[in-house]
Amino acid sequence: MHGRVKLKSTAQQEVEKKIEREKKLKMYVTARDACFTKRRERVLDDEALQLTQQLLSSNPDFATLWNYRREIMLHLETIWEEDKLQKMYEAELLFLESCLKVNPKSYGSWHHRGWVSVHLPKQNWARELSLCDRCLSLDDRNFHCWDYRRMVVKMSGVSVDQELQFTDRLIGSNFSNYSSWHYRSTLLPQLHPESLEHTLPCHQPRHSSPPPSPQMHSHRVCEEQLLKEYELVQNAFFTDPNDQSAWFYYRWLLGRAEREDMISCIFVSREDERVVAAFSRPVNALSVGLILVLDGQPHQVDWTSVHPRFKHSPVWICVLPPGTIRDISNEHNLTVHWTEKHIHRDCALYTGCLLTIILLMRALDPLGYEQETLAHFQTLKVVDSMRSAYYSDLCSKFMIENTILKMEYAEVRVFSISDKNLTTLCHLDQLLLVTHINLSSNQLISLPPQFAMLQCLEVLDADDNAIEELEGLNHLPKLEEVSLKNNRIFKISDLQPLTTCPKLTRLDIRGNPVSRTSNIQFELTELLPSVTDLLV
Repeated sequence: MHGRVKLKSTAQQEVEKKIEREKKLKMYVTARDACFTKRRERVLDDEALQLTQQLLSSNPDFATLWNYRREIMLHLETIWEEDKLQKMYEAELLFLESCLKVNPKSYGSWHHRGWVSVHLPKQNWARELSLCDRCLSLDDRNFHCWDYRRMVVKMSGVSVDQELQFTDRLIGSNFSNYSSWHYRSTLLPQLHPESLEHTLPCHQPRHSSPPPSPQMHSHRVCEEQLLKEYELVQNAFFTDPNDQSAWFYYRWLLGRAEREDMISCIFVSREDERVVAAFSRPVNALSVGLILVLDGQPHQVDWTSVHPRFKHSPVWICVLPPGTIRDISNEHNLTVHWTEKHIHRDCALYTGCLLTIILLMRALDPLGYEQETLAHFQTLKVVDSMRSAYYSDLCSKFMIENTILKMEYAEVRVFSISDKNLTTLCHLDQLLLVTHINLSSNQLISLPPQFAMLQCLEVLDADDNAIEELEGLNHLPKLEEVSLKNNRIFKISDLQPLTTCPKLTRLDIRGNPVSRTSNIQFELTELLPSVTDLLV
């Protein structure tokens, strides 16, 4: 037994480790309390810097201590010479590097480094870019580092072309680099924008506007560069078809087309002497310059959105002065001019190859591929159940678009989309002239505020859903019949929006929890006196 090292038992080791941890914790708490006391007493000296440095070396995510260090440094800026401040801030950058080695994704460390970089009298931005390169080589998805790099690039004036080459390098070494693909999508429109003649409204003289700055570019990219990007992303597909990052970027490339800014529909009611205008996108009519011209004369009118909550809406309404167009014996020429158009951006992301196939089917023949589209969505819900709700909403959007196409081909004003498992409603601005809507046997939980765009709606059938809210049935001047059987309307107050529909005469709410309310018939008669055919 002599000459052999005596090994400690596991129990002994645990006891010693516990004692050591308690000792370190006691020292840490003592130092922390000392820092708090100094800050409370407004002590802003070099000793406080040393004390906070000891604590942050072991725990760089202590935001309060970073704040305290900034307070001390701001105070020292008022009493120290520039050379001394330069040395202090350079030492702080070295200290921050050691903190980032402890936790490369420390919010506090990266934020403080950005603050120090701005306050450093003579900054070496090349050093900061080099630091970002080293950090991203260790973890190319460190979004804290990406944010810091964008700040450094902005402050140091690195060109867009250099940054694009940087993404080339990162993507070349690892195709599965979400951050690099995304960064690339922000750089390309600045470096290779679509020619100016394609982005200006056709009525605007090309020579009257100065060339747009990078911040003013739309998200569209010139065709030549797009072809190169397609080749790059296809290489990524062949390298690893199951990786999602390249598919994300491919979806972005496919989304270059956008709808032209235009007034898509005008509805004029002689009876109510009002004009309803539908736009290709949500706008603020109070700021985009709408001019109503009646019989060759511009008229000053007030435009209001279809719901008080909407500052931007695809549908706007104006009421004409009494007697302007009510006389049916006179013909009138009425136009609405949109004098100021803005290019907008609407880029949606998606996941996976299967969803890309769906989108390509939509582009080729949405009606012809409808059944295949539904089948693919069912597959997506099974294999990616965490995003099932997203796929249901997207499928609902596509089914509504198909139904609108069918309605336009048939040239009718009836919109029927029952038993399609709809979970959401969209494109309601395109149904301005519809008089009858059938939404029965779906999975809707509300009639959203956008429903108020249906200014010509007369009959609504929304039976057999799960509707709880009727906020969208707001100020629908022509609505006469509403059927809401077998939904989830619990309170009489949920029917309050119907009080704003002056022509409502028939209401069916059988099968709703509210129908079991005592005195329901009497209370509804009081709430909706215009309704003569009430089924509860």
